[in-house]
Amino acid sequence: MNTIAIIGGGASGMMAAIFAARKGAKVLLLEQNDRLGKKILVTGNGRCNYTNTYQDAFCYRSEQPDFITRVLDQFPAEKVITFFRELGIYPKDRNGYLYPFSDQASAIRDVLEQEVYRLGVDVRTGISCTGIQKTKERFSLQTSHGSLTVDQVILCNGSKAAPSTGSDGSGYALARQLGHQIIPVLPALCALHCTGKHFRAIAGVRAQGKVSLFVDGELTAADTGELQLTAYGISGIPVFQISRYASKALYEQKEVIAMLDFLPEYSVDEVKILLKERANRQPEKTAEQFFTGLFHEKLAAVWLKFTKIKKEKLCSDFTDADIQRLAWMIKEFKSPVIKTNSYEQAQICCGGVDTTQINPETMESRLVPGLYFAGELVDVDAICGGYNLTWAWASGYVAGQSAASA
Repeated sequence: MNTIAIIGGGASGMMAAIFAARKGAKVLLLEQNDRLGKKILVTGNGRCNYTNTYQDAFCYRSEQPDFITRVLDQFPAEKVITFFRELGIYPKDRNGYLYPFSDQASAIRDVLEQEVYRLGVDVRTGISCTGIQKTKERFSLQTSHGSLTVDQVILCNGSKAAPSTGSDGSGYALARQLGHQIIPVLPALCALHCTGKHFRAIAGVRAQGKVSLFVDGELTAADTGELQLTAYGISGIPVFQISRYASKALYEQKEVIAMLDFLPEYSVDEVKILLKERANRQPEKTAEQFFTGLFHEKLAAVWLKFTKIKKEKLCSDFTDADIQRLAWMIKEFKSPVIKTNSYEQAQICCGGVDTTQINPETMESRLVPGLYFAGELVDVDAICGGYNLTWAWASGYVAGQSAASA
């Protein structure tokens, strides 16, 4: 019986182990942490949004988008839901975002771990893999506990994001040792750092709005939702969703501008009308009081400073130029982006093992027979909402099944 070594006991690694073992393979699962699935515990703010009923190609990103579809089609969200239900996880549906009914991320980790052990997988924790070689028909692994020889290998080491959970990027080095190309690995699903001292003045403000990302003057990505303004820049789910494009552009030394729109449902002309009507209804109020009840006072103060409108100025004295400048502040509040948050604060990474060198039907290397990949190590990332875990489940399933069937 062939032995399959799975390096990395996270979401995709446990998934690969389960489906390889269910096929009757002898499975060895190596994990450098003291327990499996540590990163799962911090997903979904500790509740684990493990998949989403809404699935669209837009939700996933890669240099080769078609690759993702061919993998996900083999284990779509419906199968994810059924798989976890069979393990005892009943879904709590929040507008398509699925969580375990207990709202505990540990439940997802625990049922996977229980299934791994039930199937007789040889789990070895506290052991890291430092080297890999292909010798004739087998693989030689150099680990922190000595050498191992196995028939097949599935690399599920994860990325560099959230290193406190054990993600150290070691899988990229192993892939390179066997000739694989790595698309630059960069932080994603993270906050953005912007220039401007005014951010300290608006730190802590949350507002509904739209963030648009311009790279070298061209609109590259946009998203709408609750924006969070920080002392260093911008955060919140909409910012996370577009952050991978900022990471790539900054890596390529391109100019990156973030534009915030605090009334995306209105055109500029409609905002001007709204502001004029507001000023006419409250002529005795000052500019400092003008936005009370509409926008946060910290935002209003910054806008007045940028437009050079004195806070003591009465609304009755507002000129058309004042209204126009304020309208543009609301609709196009621009700031240069200088960097992203680090790997420590990023939820995931973009980039990874080049998918052109992987067969999407099997997740097997096109360069090295018997070598497979799964999870975040591969050049696939996704937006918030359970999509990155959906990729982990699907790619782990395909890799495990395929390796065991080879």
